[in-house]
Amino acid sequence: MDMPSTLSRREFVQSAVALAGTTLLPAAAHATAQPAGKRPNLVFFLAEAQRADALSLAGHPILQTPNQDRIGREGIRFTNAFCTNALCAPARAATLTGMYSRSTGALANEDAHRPLPADIPFFTDLLHEAGYDVAIVGKTHVRNGAEDRYWDYYFGHNAAANNYWNPIYKEGSAGRIGPARQYQGVWADELAVERALQWLERRRDRSRPFCLLVWFMAPHAPFYRPRRYLDLYNGTPIPKPATFDDDLRGYPGKPKSFAEATNKIGTTVFSDTCRSLEEVVKDYYAGLKGVDDLTGRIIGYLERERILDETAILQGSDHGYFLGEWRCYDKRLMHEPSIHVPLMIRYPRRIRPGTVRSEMALDLDIAPTLLDLAGIAIPAHLQGRSLLPLADAPNPDFRREWYYEYFEWPNPESVRPCQGIRTERHKLIRYVTHSEKFADPQEFELYDLQADPGERDNLWGRPGYAALQQELLSRLDALRQAVPVAKTA
Repeated sequence: MDMPSTLSRREFVQSAVALAGTTLLPAAAHATAQPAGKRPNLVFFLAEAQRADALSLAGHPILQTPNQDRIGREGIRFTNAFCTNALCAPARAATLTGMYSRSTGALANEDAHRPLPADIPFFTDLLHEAGYDVAIVGKTHVRNGAEDRYWDYYFGHNAAANNYWNPIYKEGSAGRIGPARQYQGVWADELAVERALQWLERRRDRSRPFCLLVWFMAPHAPFYRPRRYLDLYNGTPIPKPATFDDDLRGYPGKPKSFAEATNKIGTTVFSDTCRSLEEVVKDYYAGLKGVDDLTGRIIGYLERERILDETAILQGSDHGYFLGEWRCYDKRLMHEPSIHVPLMIRYPRRIRPGTVRSEMALDLDIAPTLLDLAGIAIPAHLQGRSLLPLADAPNPDFRREWYYEYFEWPNPESVRPCQGIRTERHKLIRYVTHSEKFADPQEFELYDLQADPGERDNLWGRPGYAALQQELLSRLDALRQAVPVAKTA
């Protein structure tokens, strides 16, 4: 996709003026004042494709997630948290850098073995410089698997999916990472958590704080699970989404860009095929049950070591997932099932239990929030902002609108690139491509989320909405222009 090159990457990162004070996402210049004492340990659980409603704490009628629920019940839960690019590698880059895809160059799942620019720091780099031990285990699906950065411990796999029952991982320590190795007869996520627990147990200097990233593979396809989860949900009725049969009616109100995407249950044929609604939903729930159990193992260790309350725990997800809405599966599109994610933080020394906030939080906010929890100054180039002040009081002006962009084209599901703006009430999606496949280079969807949370009634082109359309388009373009694009060369 054609994008302007406005700054050299180094000029961009080093210039606070380029971002600070923009109307897009004002970044905090300094960390929130922390109580005196030892810096907290940090644990960052990142789920794979966990929707915001895929928690029993969020009222899910089938899925039970007691360990993840505990994080939100004993901390703060953000009910309106979102990703800014619903695709694995770009979303994970956003959490590590606190920056938009167009600013880091992490646009898609391409360039798997090319590192992100060295002069764009990860929050873990800054924590390491400040004296933290840093470790990552699991799905390190970001450019180069983050192997070029320093890790006190690394146990990762740089791909969308692993061989779940015979997984492949690279392992390393003290900044050095060894060759890939295959492990037989063990579930990928279970092995990663076992390695994380071993690292925690074997740390030599317990006086140093640690930051542990536990990034799960499940419930990503191909959906293989340990035997103990295979019988879950057998006989459980799976309700059909209200829009599942919209394709039989010609996708009323949806543009061709949406209707002609092949991310559809039952008719898409490749390695991630979802053949039926019940298959994908029950496999998805089983995977998340496994993730919740493994989350409980880490929390249990912290509790046994009597460091649970000295540890700030953040739980989030790289993106959401369609489970049959409009007969879709996977993510990529800007509709709520794809972009709306869980986000919770437990740290009783700073956050009151049972706090719930409805402000719009983004994946860009994770890096500054973790730095803030550690008492480390937040670099001015970060495009997110710390969520920690919201633990003290609501702030209706925290974020009124935000920008979304999906780039990958071509892609295996024929999901057309799009840009969008989401406000507290409205959403505008603009599909853009120069492909000859599409006669119209732009198509649109417009929703009033207050009146139509299911995004069924596309208001684009309707009489009486011209002024709203123009206003949102102008604001979308302003948001897009406010995100600097560093030169790729």
